[in-house]
Amino acid sequence: MSQQKAVLRPNGFTFKQFFIAHDRCAMKVGTDGVLLGAWAPVAEATAVLDIGTGSGLIALMLAQRTGENVCVEAVELDEQAARQAQENAAASPWAGRIRIHQDDIRHWTKRCERRYSLIVSNPPYFVPGSECATPARASARSTTDLTHDVLLACAEELITEDGFFCVVLPTAAGDRLVALALQRGWHLRFRTDVADNDNRPPNRVLLALSPESGELFQDRMTIRGPDQRYSEAHCSLTRDFYLFR
Repeated sequence: MSQQKAVLRPNGFTFKQFFIAHDRCAMKVGTDGVLLGAWAPVAEATAVLDIGTGSGLIALMLAQRTGENVCVEAVELDEQAARQAQENAAASPWAGRIRIHQDDIRHWTKRCERRYSLIVSNPPYFVPGSECATPARASARSTTDLTHDVLLACAEELITEDGFFCVVLPTAAGDRLVALALQRGWHLRFRTDVADNDNRPPNRVLLALSPESGELFQDRMTIRGPDQRYSEAHCSLTRDFYLFR
């Protein structure tokens, strides 16, 4: 696919194997979602759930990374975003194994009878009252409707005993979520601190929690090197998705 075709696609983002339209979503395609979709451990995944899928970006990335027998489900509260996620999934190569549910995850969890070996979320992290450009974006980024305590409680009900619950958050919010998760009996298994470059401290963190205890694997990644080009670590992580990598 040429660069011209990628640039001319309206209201969305072109990846190597799929296109994400996001003009009806409060939260657009961004670095955090791409990092989580590329980073989440999928080796043992048999069923995947994306909580707060928005445009469906992470759900489609995980469908690309998993085998044909892996079902990917996603829950989104906002009606317009859920409809757009359904359209994005239907237009993708994995339409047959992606299911989008328009619902409140708190209500959906009570009805769900399935358990998932991988649960992912790019969750809200602003406290109520933080400024955002639109009310829809404020709702999507604010913990008013979905606190991290509630998010963890839902994940506890839906995850398998040896599964992983993965999130991406600003560093301070991630540290608070880890402390809360440990109090609830979770175990931190993977942590990658992400910095914009080597001259700045990490400003976001990728976390994988599990009900099962085990060794903690921890590392650090920079997005850009000293020459401001994307780092080799970042390119390696996202190579299967971004064009021109």
